[in-house]
Amino acid sequence: MAETLAAPAERTPPSSTRRERTGWYFYDWAMSAFSTTVITVFLGPFLTSVTEVAAGCELGADTCSGYVYPLGVKVAAGSYFPYLVSLSVFLTVFVLPVTGAVADRSRHKKRLLAGFAFLGAGATTAMLFVTGDRYLLGGALFVVANIAFGAGVVVYNSFLPQLGGPDDRDAISSRGWALGYLGGGLLLAVNLVVVNSFGDGTAQRTLDLARWSIVSAGLWWALFTLVPLRWLREHPSVEAPVAGGNVLVDGFRQLGRTLREVKAYPLTLFFLLAFLVYNDGIQTVIALASQYGTEELRLGQTTLIVTILLVQFLAFGGALLLGALAKRIGAWKTVLLSLVLWTAVILAAFRLPAEAPVPFMILGAGIGLVLGGSQALSRSLFSQLIPAGREGEYYGFYEISDKGTSWLGPLAFGLVFQLTNSYRVGLVSLLIFFVVGFLLLAAVPVRRAIIAAGNTPPRVL
Repeated sequence: MAETLAAPAERTPPSSTRRERTGWYFYDWAMSAFSTTVITVFLGPFLTSVTEVAAGCELGADTCSGYVYPLGVKVAAGSYFPYLVSLSVFLTVFVLPVTGAVADRSRHKKRLLAGFAFLGAGATTAMLFVTGDRYLLGGALFVVANIAFGAGVVVYNSFLPQLGGPDDRDAISSRGWALGYLGGGLLLAVNLVVVNSFGDGTAQRTLDLARWSIVSAGLWWALFTLVPLRWLREHPSVEAPVAGGNVLVDGFRQLGRTLREVKAYPLTLFFLLAFLVYNDGIQTVIALASQYGTEELRLGQTTLIVTILLVQFLAFGGALLLGALAKRIGAWKTVLLSLVLWTAVILAAFRLPAEAPVPFMILGAGIGLVLGGSQALSRSLFSQLIPAGREGEYYGFYEISDKGTSWLGPLAFGLVFQLTNSYRVGLVSLLIFFVVGFLLLAAVPVRRAIIAAGNTPPRVL
């Protein structure tokens, strides 16, 4: 009976040209520079140094016990950047679903993408003016850029169901993710070469080179966003805005209706819960890998930099490899397999010897191979569980699950370390996220969930 009811949901299959899909891939290439060069490597140390100067500490000092007072609130200089990250994540919880609702009802989704992309890229490029003790300017620019980045991702992801049918999306998503890792890794490699080649060892020179590296990411983001804006096509929305109405007001109204109706798709929510759990584990491993390598394994900065680049470039191949595997066994089974591999990564990391760069790099290679595919296929699998016309809204919730809740893993790691004073035991505590995530995802009746959302399942799940 369920299969019979699903038949009317077989709408006209999405049609897209190779040029349009390539344009979509290139936004991942463009925005990934912000993730790698800005967030992963340069911005934290850069903005912390500027804040320490504002707190009265000497630039390059080993320790700084000074305070700054943004909006009259006393904040330790070393805590300023983590607080900004938390603030930007908190704000995205409110911004992203509304962004998705507006995108679903807009006839000009490309303009929306352009607005967020150029806002984020402009704020990133404006870091050029964060000099001396201008920590408030740097903080404000980062919050704007990070929120714009998340909102742009929501709009970008909402194009995916319009670029291919159920059997094509795994491959499309994997190619986009792969190109993103390649582009982000390429710019990061260039910036690291420049920093190592032109640095003279002084704190001021290092700070200046970091600033220009951040600016380069903003310029890269803006420049390559022109490709999707040129090659992507506007697709008519399923629910057009009311004539004479305001798309923003309509978007808020639609979001309210969706929040009331979302309980009608419990299996989609169950998938989001599974994704929240295992993705939290993935994000925590990424965030704490450098700290684990430095503090527990006593590895040098050069080893960490090489490993970061290794992860970036191998994630390109890993996304394509798991995408090809998904074509044979289905995205659901492939993501489940990737979680088994993530579990193996955690166990291997626990047994890594200290002061041994090569095993750490080999483990980084393993992370790279499984990282891109698990993320890309989770995105394409979720696209099958979204009611037609609500892509932006649901990807807004998805992005919150991706970024807005990634504090559980670090919290668990920190609590275990505090109790045991062991980074190794803290790392092993993350196994629970992959094991529980695996069990939750395995319990999702994916075919039934896709049909319940009004969609037609792909041939292979």
